[in-house]
Amino acid sequence: MTALSLAEVDALAASAHAGQYDKVGVPYVAHVRAVAAGLAPLGAELEMAGLLHDVIEDTDWTAERLLGAGVPAVVVETVLAVTNRPGVPYEEMVRTVAAHPLARLVKIADNAHNSLAERAAALPPEQRERLAAKYAAARRVLWPAADRTQLETVLRRVNPALLAELPGD
Repeated sequence: MTALSLAEVDALAASAHAGQYDKVGVPYVAHVRAVAAGLAPLGAELEMAGLLHDVIEDTDWTAERLLGAGVPAVVVETVLAVTNRPGVPYEEMVRTVAAHPLARLVKIADNAHNSLAERAAALPPEQRERLAAKYAAARRVLWPAADRTQLETVLRRVNPALLAELPGD
């Protein structure tokens, strides 16, 4: 089987998330595309993983189905690594993701997009505060595990305001 192209993976993500909306009422595909755009300078496989990072968690797609459709195995492995699993606390998942070089970059891009001030502003105050604390805690685990140059590349593209949170050298 021929591996899917980036455009084909984008179309798959758009189809899989059709009719879904994020917490602020925007079509969900916009979120996965923003995550993918942040990863684009780091390679097509990471960009594909960004497009598909929630597809197993939030749709009827499975890892086996993605592989059967022609999604490269390294992309599916990365998507599986960032997929929330029932019974696994978020904090534990983040620690596991931090140890996976590709998955940690996908999760950093996901976290950065979810942390955009304009997205948070559309949420009720208690939800905004709870999510801000959750995402900040995840950054304390993910960022030290990442290559500084790659981290800055992703943040610059997804949420430049977070660059101010980076510790100095």
